[in-house]
Amino acid sequence: MDYQELLEQIEADIAPLIGSGTPAEYIPALASVEPRQFGMAIADLDGKVHGVGDWRTAFSAQSITKVFALALALAEGGDSLWERVGREPSGNPFNSLVQLEYENGIPRNPFINAGALVVTDRLQTLTGDASSELLKFLQEESGNPDVAFDAEVATSEQENGDRNAALAHFMASYGNLDNPVPALLDHYFWQCSIELTCADLALAARFLARHGLRADGSRLLTRSEAKQVNAVMLTCGTYDAAGEFAYRVGLPGKSGVGGGIVAVVPGLCTLAVWSPGLDAQGNSVAGVAALDRFTTLTGLSVF
Repeated sequence: MDYQELLEQIEADIAPLIGSGTPAEYIPALASVEPRQFGMAIADLDGKVHGVGDWRTAFSAQSITKVFALALALAEGGDSLWERVGREPSGNPFNSLVQLEYENGIPRNPFINAGALVVTDRLQTLTGDASSELLKFLQEESGNPDVAFDAEVATSEQENGDRNAALAHFMASYGNLDNPVPALLDHYFWQCSIELTCADLALAARFLARHGLRADGSRLLTRSEAKQVNAVMLTCGTYDAAGEFAYRVGLPGKSGVGGGIVAVVPGLCTLAVWSPGLDAQGNSVAGVAALDRFTTLTGLSVF
């Protein structure tokens, strides 16, 4: 398959949508990002990367980092994590408090904010420095030591993080957190602030296409664990639009309100797309369209 030619066709096909949607307005550092940007990259199993548009421009990963935090927590601590967080779609906004109360402080899945806080809490207990361990992993898997935290974004999130603090304190009241809430929130905000490019993201996620094998050939996850992460991405990875994403794209994927999406074709490749304009559910308008075109043109999906 000629990935470069394919990417160029996809970019041309979705060009009218670039700039559609609205950047994340509730995080001031993201609200000012120029929306008329688009990048897309494909990494094969051997690490060869193709890209188009702004695929070398760094952007805020935001919730996409939740995939990598989940993988590290499973790798370090095993299946006991699932006693503290579920694996079902929420059907509610990613920062909703509603379900926590009648489900006794157990978040529906690891990709809504409450679930991601539990995962970060577990990773903090296992490693002693959750955000730094995550950054190190992304640097190693992408092969780019310049992948870094964005202090402006982290500060912006800390200053506008009351809802996340409420989620954390509520779960702590049910005994579902081990670490002090202020320290946990600090790691969570820094985790979400990590900045990388489409090329970095596609490379870093290859372990999910390689059935758990890292870039150096060592095993991060068992095949079963890699399957589990991909499954939760498919059913829960795009907020409360996961059903629509599965219908249109048909691949495990995880989006972030920075406008990025990572997707996995198990056994073949990983894709990363970025365009800052978001739909009402918080997913990149042009990004979803580009992944839709990819699976339509290639016939590649998990179905």
